[in-house]
Amino acid sequence: MQNIVSQVPKPQNERVRAYAPQDTDTLLLKKELGELTSRPVEITPVIDGKPVFTGKLSSLICPHNVSTQLGTFHEAGATEVERAVQGALKAAPGWGQTPPAERAAIFLKAAELISEKYRYRLNAATMLGQSKTCHQAEIDSACELIDFLRFNPYFQSQLYQIQPESGPGLWNRTEYRPLEGYVFAVTPFNFTAIAGNLPASAALMGNVVLWKPASTAVYSGHFVLKILEEAGLPPGVIQFLPGSGRSVGDPALKNRNLAGVHFTGSTGVFQAMWKTVGNSISEYRSYPRIVGETGGKDFVFVHPSADTSVAVTALLRGAFEYQGQKCSAASRAYIPQSLWPTIREELVAEMKTIKVGDVSDFSCFMGAVIDLKSFENIREYIETARKSADSQVIQGGGCNAERGFFVEPTLIETTNPHARTMVEEIFGPVLTVYVYPDSEFEETLRLCDSTSPYALTGCILAQDRSAVSKATELLTQSAGNFYINNKPTGAVVGQQPFGGARGSGTNDKAGSLYNLVRWTSLRTISETFHPPTNYRYPFLG
Repeated sequence: MQNIVSQVPKPQNERVRAYAPQDTDTLLLKKELGELTSRPVEITPVIDGKPVFTGKLSSLICPHNVSTQLGTFHEAGATEVERAVQGALKAAPGWGQTPPAERAAIFLKAAELISEKYRYRLNAATMLGQSKTCHQAEIDSACELIDFLRFNPYFQSQLYQIQPESGPGLWNRTEYRPLEGYVFAVTPFNFTAIAGNLPASAALMGNVVLWKPASTAVYSGHFVLKILEEAGLPPGVIQFLPGSGRSVGDPALKNRNLAGVHFTGSTGVFQAMWKTVGNSISEYRSYPRIVGETGGKDFVFVHPSADTSVAVTALLRGAFEYQGQKCSAASRAYIPQSLWPTIREELVAEMKTIKVGDVSDFSCFMGAVIDLKSFENIREYIETARKSADSQVIQGGGCNAERGFFVEPTLIETTNPHARTMVEEIFGPVLTVYVYPDSEFEETLRLCDSTSPYALTGCILAQDRSAVSKATELLTQSAGNFYINNKPTGAVVGQQPFGGARGSGTNDKAGSLYNLVRWTSLRTISETFHPPTNYRYPFLG
């Protein structure tokens, strides 16, 4: 034990690198892309720090070039889950008693490793495995993940300083214990940063974790784990279990030692997991903490006073960056009649300039969607709109899976504010616009609030301050992250804690102190310096 009260360095957000054509960063990233493409990997579950070869193999491919094999991974199953649980429980006492500063140091070091030594490798892995452009990979697998790893230890130190008052002759303390059991972290394909943060944030607070990455993001997850191990993460603290939801998820959720679920993914999967936990509630040692960020049907609401160039930029970036595969992506827009002709003309013209293709070509604004299932799902939504009497595809809509899973940026206009593409999450580069009468601003705000079951992100674009105030008021429950005069994507760790309610999750705000407290079980310790020696109170005379 060290006789020191450590102060975690106050973090600053990692600088986003530009990757301009002749930058050194660009040359180094392209070199790493070439090296990874030429070196297929064999990825395994990692239990107690050791690889486990199950023999049940799945392929790792580039979504934008399906002929490129990045390698294979061994799928975990019930046997590996049981081994991982036992190994995690064995590691739990030692890890939970490790001083907070020592735990924090591991994740702070991991941030430094990503910032310099492994920046290009992790970005390249994210580009190849998840079809992100160099910019989207940079803001995700470099900057956001680094920010999580730096800010969370700082938030941890702030949390531990929140202590109760002590009366005369008393010393009251709050201990932030890890949960009793293990946390099951289930992470998505679309953000390497989220995939790293969900297990790491729980582990930072002293918990042991079973980590099941999305099968379409095992490649980048493998590199994240290697970085954490190099930073000093002890064996057994984070058990890496790639595999199907049924093979890994079912046994992990039904084990009596489940202490928490940290999830990002689809609403349907999260609800099914919650039902599994509910059906097993009498079997657990403790009531599991359930934290989830799920879907979104995120909106851009344009007021007649808005700057049209701001609106067009917000719609283009919000809807089509990373192929619309962000839970925060702009998917529906409400635009006043007076501005729609100008916005439509500019929007269509700009959409025609968007280049879609192999992300190793740095002139591409968009890559491919993640897999064939997603491709077919998006195409079906577009075809439904084509056949609808109240909707029309006014730009894009092309889909081609010959080389990769490519979907053009697509703009739909509808006269039905409850059209399917205005209500349901598509998770692709499809934006639907509903044009409203200028005089019905407040009525349309209420329509926006009631249309979707989700409440993740949204924005108001207006120069009229009273319109901003009215939208902020009427859309109070419509978005956990609400933006004024900006697109509804791009939350920055430490600046905009992220999460939504309703069908979008439990709103526990990743990238903040509020999320970390969910991975603790508080114990109040009260010490009396002058304990009573007689049971009789004064009122007894």
